[in-house]
Amino acid sequence: MSLTGDGMKLSFRIRLLAVLLVLAAAALPAWSQDEGTTIVKDSVQVTAFTLNVYHKNFDTWSWIPQMTYRVNGPIASGSQLYVDFTVPGTGAWVKFDCKTSNIEKGRSWKTECGGRDIPEDKGITYVGAVKFTIHMRNELQGSDVALFSGTAKVAKAHSNEGGPKVANHWVYYVDQDWNLPIAYAFYLPDEVKGMKYPSLGFALWTRGEYSPMDPHLFHDGKEVGKLYFKGEEVGKPGCAHAEVEDNTTHITAPTEPKFIWTRSRCDFPSIKGWNNTGDKNNGTFGPLYIMSENPGDYELKILKKGHLIRSMKFSVDATGKIVDNGIATANKMGTNRIIEPIQILGDEDGPWSRTAWKTDAFYGNPLTGFTAVK
Repeated sequence: MSLTGDGMKLSFRIRLLAVLLVLAAAALPAWSQDEGTTIVKDSVQVTAFTLNVYHKNFDTWSWIPQMTYRVNGPIASGSQLYVDFTVPGTGAWVKFDCKTSNIEKGRSWKTECGGRDIPEDKGITYVGAVKFTIHMRNELQGSDVALFSGTAKVAKAHSNEGGPKVANHWVYYVDQDWNLPIAYAFYLPDEVKGMKYPSLGFALWTRGEYSPMDPHLFHDGKEVGKLYFKGEEVGKPGCAHAEVEDNTTHITAPTEPKFIWTRSRCDFPSIKGWNNTGDKNNGTFGPLYIMSENPGDYELKILKKGHLIRSMKFSVDATGKIVDNGIATANKMGTNRIIEPIQILGDEDGPWSRTAWKTDAFYGNPLTGFTAVK
């Protein structure tokens, strides 16, 4: 079949467009190209699941791993996520599958595995560093790839039980102190207007049993985002949403510290990043605070039981976007959240390792470009 003049011109234009698209893709920075299936690094949580038995001996307790993590798609048909653990000096220890679903690029899949799904005879009493790797195999494609590797530091504390046979009733846990200096800033889509009218959000870690926290935001030294109706504050910000709760599976002795770490999300319903809806900024109780109209330097302060426990500084540009320090991008976190160092004040968290972030962050994958605030 021969092409007419117009057909030849159209064919040439299509080929030229294809070439330009290839060149444009090649010119994109590495972080923006399709990297295939990836792990959301700040979603990975390793728990030491304590068992009330060790090789059929109920006088000694042991532990097995439990995993939670999120995967950025695509996850192709026939794929299976799984995790393996290795103990130093012993070698391969346990390998277990994780519930897997087929998802397209642009979607994510959260999975949890291990724990009670692992036979009790696999329990160990070892404490120290254990290595693990998250894999995805696909026997239809003949592939098996490692998606994330890390090291979890396991320790133990005595249980709250009493009696003559409880000397070896140890409660096991994974040390998560490395999380505390690392915080996150982001925008949340409005329930109706989506990202055309997003709300401001933060996430931060605390250690110990949860109690309410009171967040406050300052711009040029002045608190912002406050709305009142008949003399009382409305749309008050809060940190009540627990994104991650990392607790021991058994209660420890009262003389032991609380081995509890929680990542809480702080929401500011009266503060919006920008208003791209075309509508006026008319909240139920008055205009909301718009970040794009107030660029510059900000400081987040967190009170707990009336005491200042956290302080975090960040900046916003003229479009309302939180200025990206590049840490999350450089470390390929797999999320659109911006990582910010947060200052830990007071003694509300109890004793904790202030240098763990240097080596232990994200299970032995410390952040390039990150420095904790003293």
